[in-house]
Amino acid sequence: MAEVLIVESNESLGRLWLNHLVRHGMAVQLVATQDKAEAALRAKRFDVMILNLVLRGSSAFMIADLAHEMNPATRVIFVTNTSFFSDGSIFALCPNACAHLQADTPPEDLVAMVEHYGRGSG
Repeated sequence: MAEVLIVESNESLGRLWLNHLVRHGMAVQLVATQDKAEAALRAKRFDVMILNLVLRGSSAFMIADLAHEMNPATRVIFVTNTSFFSDGSIFALCPNACAHLQADTPPEDLVAMVEHYGRGSG
């Protein structure tokens, strides 16, 4: 079973993703802030992290860096509702980045990505 951390400051979007992932048998934790993400990463090992690039009052890059430091095998799926990094440069900036998706990607597609990238961990 994949261990998944969702870092999303939009509660309704985060809950939508959480519900879809749980229905597919994944263990999921949802947090909305950098501080809570850091606490979660220090307390537990995650296979996949879904991380919004544009978090209110938080730095997605610091969270991704900490995830890589705590467990280099943690794969990060970045999501955003902007065109930032649409050129693929996110992959050069974050060694644990495995995907970059729009926040309105269908939840079923996000589940498939987590299943795929979560398989190689552990």
